[in-house]
Amino acid sequence: MPILQYGTTEIQYCCFVQRERKDIKIAVDLVNGVVVYTPDQVGEDRLNQVLHQKAPWITRKLEELNEVKTAVAPKEFVSGEKLPYLGRQYRLKVLKEPVKRASIQLKQGRFIAEVPQTWTQNQIEETLKSKLIAWYRDHGHKKVQQRANYYQSLLGVTAQSLQLKTQDKRWGTCTSNGDIYINWRIVMAPMHVVDYVIVHELAHLLVPEHSEKFWQLVKSILPEYETSKEWLRVHGMELHNIG
Repeated sequence: MPILQYGTTEIQYCCFVQRERKDIKIAVDLVNGVVVYTPDQVGEDRLNQVLHQKAPWITRKLEELNEVKTAVAPKEFVSGEKLPYLGRQYRLKVLKEPVKRASIQLKQGRFIAEVPQTWTQNQIEETLKSKLIAWYRDHGHKKVQQRANYYQSLLGVTAQSLQLKTQDKRWGTCTSNGDIYINWRIVMAPMHVVDYVIVHELAHLLVPEHSEKFWQLVKSILPEYETSKEWLRVHGMELHNIG
């Protein structure tokens, strides 16, 4: 991704060419991060000029997103707490056992965690957070890959690779090389939202820009995609209370 250097701050952004556009548009949101839409014949000098002019506004919008993020109460990893997976809420049971290492698993409708008997709550919280993120990434990748295989067959495309990774400002990314990165946090959301993020990125393999053609393609696969898009707008920040 290209980077805008603003003072000591580096701002990553995506740039899409829209032939029908007459001016440069910059959008900043949690789903897509910083996205720049340009007309077909915009030179690099002109683009850089606009980006530097808009840099204070872009920085402010990113700070606002971070403020919203910090307003989400983090999980404390205590018994009775609810942990989401694919749209369902599972209660956590923390057991202090004569073990040397902590573990967590989804078993019989609950997340069961075992931790050493001598651990403090701070040790429990930090370790179980790490363990849970690893669990989400492992089990979530299997589910995401399964769904991606299905939608790839419908779209007639094949991603170069598909990975789950940490992305604070984006739910998914499709690179020019055809690699797709999905925010691991999305596996906490309902399945229809997971499908939307997957289809959104796969559709970029055919239509790079967010044009009318792109959204029509997404709609041809997911007629109710706007419901999932709205769910992310309203509830997206709730998925940031773990890690």
